[in-house]
Amino acid sequence: MKAPEQPTLRKPLGILGILLWITLWSVGVASAAAWISQLHVALQAIFYLVAGIAWIFPLKPILQWMETGSFRRSG
Repeated sequence: MKAPEQPTLRKPLGILGILLWITLWSVGVASAAAWISQLHVALQAIFYLVAGIAWIFPLKPILQWMETGSFRRSG
């Protein structure tokens, strides 16, 4: 039977990193609102759709690190 692993700080630190990233991303998008509001409504919708989805992609390495302890995929 495998012994249980010792808890690490990876997950709490990863969660803090994710929350920091979401905060910075939100502030960045919100600070661009004055510029974005000058665009056509269709372009605004496209921008906010892309911005609302794109924030997740930079988090892949931190999620990988939280699970494995490495930023790179092994294998």
